[in-house]
Amino acid sequence: MQADAREQMIENQVRAWEVLNERVLDTLRKVPREPFVPPHFRYLAYADMEVPLPGGQHMLRPSVVGRLLQALHLSGTERVFEVGAGSGFVTACLRAAGAAVQSIELLPELADMARRNLATLGVQDIEILTGDAVQYEPQGRFEAIAVTASLPVYDPRFQKRLAVGGRLFVVVGEAPVMEARLIRRVSEDVWTTEGLFETVIDPLINATHPVEFTF
Repeated sequence: MQADAREQMIENQVRAWEVLNERVLDTLRKVPREPFVPPHFRYLAYADMEVPLPGGQHMLRPSVVGRLLQALHLSGTERVFEVGAGSGFVTACLRAAGAAVQSIELLPELADMARRNLATLGVQDIEILTGDAVQYEPQGRFEAIAVTASLPVYDPRFQKRLAVGGRLFVVVGEAPVMEARLIRRVSEDVWTTEGLFETVIDPLINATHPVEFTF
């Protein structure tokens, strides 16, 4: 039953939103979403909608997760950094597609939830940190970075953590219009930016906001 619902989600929601990379679709087949959904919302596990989490946060829609994974184009060898573990679903997908994942989550309740969910499924090579991504300085660089909350104002701190050749997925702006972007580091001092699609997701707590003008 759950396998059928998952396949319908992939074919009718994710693929329909221009996620055509078969490796990405297979990743979503391998990682069940329902263990990462709070029990009282389990019936929404395969609906293409944000599911409420503690702390006023939400799981990303499956179609957005698919576009995120497709944009990062993981080959299985990348070291991945994630901003915002949430309940751990995107974390598990990044691990299934990449080599190892370090994730940081500001809310301790969510960080603990992600650790429990990932441990229950036996997912390895993942480190969940509790802390503020805006302040945290990770060791080394990453081939891929996924920011799972929006930045009202673009912050270049995350692109600086990319290895040369690395990719960053980030959503920038404020509701009702936000833009998902793919940032590539092509050399030590050069990055490129590609606009991908419009969406609306929760803002990153403690992120910089636009200056409000007063008259």
